Amino acid sequence: MSVIKTIDTAAAQRRTVADIAHDLGPIFAQRANETADEDKFVADNFASLKAAGLIEGGVPAELGGGGASVDELAAMLRTLGYHCGSTALAFSMHTHQVAIPAWRWTHQKATAVEPLLKRIATERIQLVSSGGSDWIGGSGKAEKVDGGYRITARKVFSSGSPSGNLLMTSAVLESENEPPMVLHFGVPMNSPQVKVLDTWRTLGMRGTGSHDVMIDGHIVPEAGVAARRKAGEWHPLFQIIATIAFPLVYSAYLGVAESARDTAIGLAKRKPANHHVIELAGRMETELTAARLAHESMLAAVRLNAPSADTVNQVMIGRQLVTRHAIASVDLAMELAGGAGFYRSAGLERKFRDIQGARYHPLQSGPQAEYAGAMALGLPIDRIF
Repeated sequence: MSVIKTIDTAAAQRRTVADIAHDLGPIFAQRANETADEDKFVADNFASLKAAGLIEGGVPAELGGGGASVDELAAMLRTLGYHCGSTALAFSMHTHQVAIPAWRWTHQKATAVEPLLKRIATERIQLVSSGGSDWIGGSGKAEKVDGGYRITARKVFSSGSPSGNLLMTSAVLESENEPPMVLHFGVPMNSPQVKVLDTWRTLGMRGTGSHDVMIDGHIVPEAGVAARRKAGEWHPLFQIIATIAFPLVYSAYLGVAESARDTAIGLAKRKPANHHVIELAGRMETELTAARLAHESMLAAVRLNAPSADTVNQVMIGRQLVTRHAIASVDLAMELAGGAGFYRSAGLERKFRDIQGARYHPLQSGPQAEYAGAMALGLPIDRIF
């Protein structure tokens, strides 16, 4: 007796966000190759991402979005990183700001995030992350006024700020009766009190538009404060953020390393192979494989769907290993390519510069090692960041 399996045609024909990124990638790569190295934001690429529906890709389907999982979003960013590191890194900052409330809506039934997710799906608004400015310690000043808070802050590393719609940020509220509190909120980028400063002049990732954003007197209403926490110590909200955000951010860097590998192999094949060339290729492959395995361990922590100090530790160990091995693989790619790789026309030197950015996201090597060591020894980690 034969069994006929029913195939869900809609599911079989569903194009993932990675499929869409695969289609856009060569266009982005061509633009990167044709654009002078002039610190110009990848505005055309962001317009293409929006037109293709990737802005809302991580919003749950029930709320009008693409319903992509964190694994699918990571594959999307890895693909984009392969073709254009700046586009992938800048877009990872929007993507993780969507993935976090989507996870909370799905797994914690957090209805408070629903209006934001619906706005992203219907209006295709782009979120800007204030990144390193708003890590555990917080930055900026929140001053209590009638009905809300006056915000004064300068937010660095605000990737995608030239085209962003809503800055997801925070500020520190000082008071006499309690310890400093960090208030989390969104600020419209078109507010008269918000200005993008033209500050992004960097070694690599030059097209991310990660300028400083100045907030000078914008009033956040009381109802606009999404969360409050003590400054300078880990909070469950940041365990969610750290667990979900960094596997996505480092997908971009892994894509850059994979692209550098392929470029170097192409250049190496143009000349006769010798033992030295073969050894370099093998060492590069080994380092890149280590980066891939480390990144997979980061995603495995997300799949547990239980953000905690333990998942933060797993993600941050993976983040450190992705950085170490991805940078090493690109170093070897430069050596394998030889003098040809030194020319801008080869495209490899841009990838070499872009991969260096992996060093600078939290937790950097010192705090990461201290966090992992404290976890191993059963010591407090609340203030290690």
